[in-house]
Amino acid sequence: MRASPAVAPPSSSPRAGRREWTALAVLCLPLLIVSMDVSVLFFAVPHIAEALAPTATQVLWMFDVYGFVLAGLLLTMGNLADRMGRRRLLLLGALAFGLASLLAAWAPSAEWLIAARALMGVGGATLMPSTLALVRNLFADPGERARAVGVWSAVMAGGVGIGPVISGVLLAHFWWGSVFLVNVPVMLALLAVAPFLLPESKAASARVDAVGSVLSLLAILPLVHVLKQVAADGWSLPLAGFLLVGVASGVAFVRRQSRVAHPMVDLTLFRRRGFGGSVAVQVIGMFGVMGNAVLVTQYLQSVLGYSALAAALWSLLPSVFVGAAAPAAAALAGRVGRPVVMAIGFVTAAGGFMGMRLAGVDSSIVVTLVAASLVAAGLVSVATLVTEYAIGVAPAERAGSVSALVETAGELGGALGMAVLGSVLGATYASRVVELLPAGLPAPVVDAASQTLGEASVLAGRLGGATGDGVLAAARAAYVHGMHVTDVVAAGVLVAGALVALAFLPRGGAPGAEADGLEVADGVGSGAATPVG
Repeated sequence: MRASPAVAPPSSSPRAGRREWTALAVLCLPLLIVSMDVSVLFFAVPHIAEALAPTATQVLWMFDVYGFVLAGLLLTMGNLADRMGRRRLLLLGALAFGLASLLAAWAPSAEWLIAARALMGVGGATLMPSTLALVRNLFADPGERARAVGVWSAVMAGGVGIGPVISGVLLAHFWWGSVFLVNVPVMLALLAVAPFLLPESKAASARVDAVGSVLSLLAILPLVHVLKQVAADGWSLPLAGFLLVGVASGVAFVRRQSRVAHPMVDLTLFRRRGFGGSVAVQVIGMFGVMGNAVLVTQYLQSVLGYSALAAALWSLLPSVFVGAAAPAAAALAGRVGRPVVMAIGFVTAAGGFMGMRLAGVDSSIVVTLVAASLVAAGLVSVATLVTEYAIGVAPAERAGSVSALVETAGELGGALGMAVLGSVLGATYASRVVELLPAGLPAPVVDAASQTLGEASVLAGRLGGATGDGVLAAARAAYVHGMHVTDVVAAGVLVAGALVALAFLPRGGAPGAEADGLEVADGVGSGAATPVG
């Protein structure tokens, strides 16, 4: 029996015109920049280290502070967008992001750069939920909204992959600050055209919960920190303290949301069939996205021997399939229902992970690219549909906060994927490499080679000769073995995601959201918005 999406009558869902689609293109610009800046430092660190002489801890903070602040402030900024206006917050965020990029580009010290990256995280946290909330209100027709969110999701995923490539190209011709300076023209363009193309919308009844904002920060930041540290260095006693703070703050946050008049997260939304399931699907989907990035990036560079820039360029090839997968998934969902297409996406991505088991120490890169394309196409299809469902099922006046909740779930899912799959990979590698190392090596050498493939590669270079070659060959073989085991774990999690989608999401389309309480000014043709005047 064919499932038919539950859509509003045509009269209540006006079709988008050229202005709305142009506005979507404008919204994609800051989204691309924000997602690029997650990975733009990959090639710049050696240049920054030469110029600013940061400590090892400061280098880690340069990488992590942007993502930490971004993840921690998404909920707060989503609610602020509902309160003060999504376009207004978008413009303020673009201004802050552009200024912070200028500060980062000409940072005179490591501390200055870390502070600038934190400010960029604040700006990014305003831009992400604002763009998605505006998409929600620009496209009233469910089919058009699904296509628009598909474009939004593809840009979001593509930015992370493009970041290292843009960084590598700029660093080949300019100084390290250029990787930040490239953000400024985009933000200036947004500030120039957004007031004329984007409608303003806000919720008249929305309020900002200051205590809830603090509790959300105290819940999200420690949890993200724990997951990142477990992925990098394994479990340690201090992490237990961070975990305790995060869990306790999370419990307090949920209790508060059930009691305050204007909650940051409307818990009643979870009573709507499919909303809680869509959040769970988002977590599982991003688990797979980031887990795949952990596996493939190191495999291309440390096993197949590609340079960082070459690996980044080859990694862009799956984006071709991503661009086709998002609109195709949206079209197919109108015929068979979102849960079925999400399940197909999860199974396709699981097949990609299993395909990576065909990749060996001396395999052609084609094997990896085909498998990675399946993973990317499947998971972007899932992300497109689950994001569109979540913002479609929620009331229009909560578009900002719901967008932020979906994105926060994605951030936590990505960190969880890196932690769990990174830990499985590390443990399997360590146990396998000991069996493969040449006999007679001193215990310190064995211990060093057992840490990571990167450390084993450095060690092999120091040893040189036949011994060094033997250590490197053992490390590469052990990594491939660990990658194959991790692929099975990832595939199993994604198959579970398919079951979650089929079991907990309704077969019909996303119910229409009411426009009660939403004010719109200076705009045309926005989703559930009601023009003022």
